[in-house]
Amino acid sequence: MGASVVILDLDAARGAAVAQEIGGIFVQTDVTDESAVADAFESASKTLGNAPRVVVNCAGVGLAARVVGREGKLSFDVFEKTIQINLFGTYNVMSHAARVMSDLQPMDNGERGVIINTSSVAWQDGQIGQAAYSASKGAIAAMTLPVARELARAGIRVMGIAPGLFNTPMMEGLPEEVTAKIAAEVPFPQRLGEPKEYGLLVAQIVENPYLNGTNIRIDGAVRLAPK
Repeated sequence: MGASVVILDLDAARGAAVAQEIGGIFVQTDVTDESAVADAFESASKTLGNAPRVVVNCAGVGLAARVVGREGKLSFDVFEKTIQINLFGTYNVMSHAARVMSDLQPMDNGERGVIINTSSVAWQDGQIGQAAYSASKGAIAAMTLPVARELARAGIRVMGIAPGLFNTPMMEGLPEEVTAKIAAEVPFPQRLGEPKEYGLLVAQIVENPYLNGTNIRIDGAVRLAPK
């Protein structure tokens, strides 16, 4: 399966580097900014010659904070920022994706496109300190079915992926011994997931037209402990 890829990211340096590496296009975008996302989709559609048929939402932060911390410190600021980026950002991009996909000519099977949102196993296995993160990812998972039902009339599928412990930039900053301890909690394969395995699942969702309206865990059978 081949594809022309457009990357939307706030990090200009890393986004441009990845785009260059894969022969794609980079558009610097703040996914929480509605007008910026609208401009990004317009730019991408002009560059590609048509609106995208596949949109994958991966933007997110994993900020951790207890509801009530030491000395009674509250964490509403962390909750607000996490929801703003993870949930509002996903909804924003998904909304614009659905709008432009609806104008595409359907393919032979009647499909116009597929939107894949990224949840997390924390949606179901949230740990202490993950209230904000779990809430954001739970909301993403919860809207998969209703949005899939809404967009069915346009021939647009909506799916969610809930990754477990993956070797991403969120993990790269941890000490090696901490990473090893985390990986040891995964039953099999006993290691962190690789981004290419997430990508493989994305490709399988795109290729299988009967996958719609559900969330798939990809986690090596891990179930997170309370902390």
